[in-house]
Amino acid sequence: MTAFVTIDATRLEYQLIESSQGRSDTLVFLHEGLGSVAGWRDYPAKIAAATGWRILVYSRRGYGQSDPISGPRRVDFMHDEGRGVLPAMLDRLGIERPILIGHSDGGSIALIHAGGTDRPVRGVITLAAHVFVEDLTIAGIVDAKKAFETTDLGQRLGRVHKDVASAFRGWNEIWLHPDFRAWNIEEFLPKIRCPVLAIQGVDDQYGTPAQVDTIVRGVGAKARGLMIENCRHAPHREAETVTTGAIIDFVASLG
Repeated sequence: MTAFVTIDATRLEYQLIESSQGRSDTLVFLHEGLGSVAGWRDYPAKIAAATGWRILVYSRRGYGQSDPISGPRRVDFMHDEGRGVLPAMLDRLGIERPILIGHSDGGSIALIHAGGTDRPVRGVITLAAHVFVEDLTIAGIVDAKKAFETTDLGQRLGRVHKDVASAFRGWNEIWLHPDFRAWNIEEFLPKIRCPVLAIQGVDDQYGTPAQVDTIVRGVGAKARGLMIENCRHAPHREAETVTTGAIIDFVASLG
């Protein structure tokens, strides 16, 4: 069931899926720029059943049923999330040494948390994460803006967000802001001490293989990349069998 916790005067939606084996080991799912608890659909439950681990899923501010944002996001909003909100959430729920599974913005936040804090992290799995901004990324976000204005995208997003405008514009406008072109989190990669699995679709419309290459090179021997054929920006939906298998193997290797 969905519950709420207040972090820094912000009400955040979350869901805990308890381990079928009674384990306290926890996988923390961090959603993409237009995601939420509901946006993950039943995927966290599938991973819980396959691994026997407990699962935490939560909606960041401005998403899902969490409080909306009160103004434009800053360029360093993912830094704030990875080094401030996520640690507070883990402390509030008593979660120690998690494995972080982050999709897109969530993957970037996971890398920032693992390399930008002194908190123990057992492992990081990224799904289509970014560590710098590419022309392809911006082109994809421009296309998303057009789709929001001319198609039923807003209506579809309304199924997983109580404030669709806050969710979409909070993500879209900061990524298209001129100052965001300089956004870069490569500095955190060499400081990551845990194993990292970086997964990305070969046909990702928001990023090239350079993202995975940079993550693996920056983290070093503890990291490996997985590029999936015939897959775009959502490996857990568009290549579920391959992605799930890789996640299960990674979790088992750290169990």
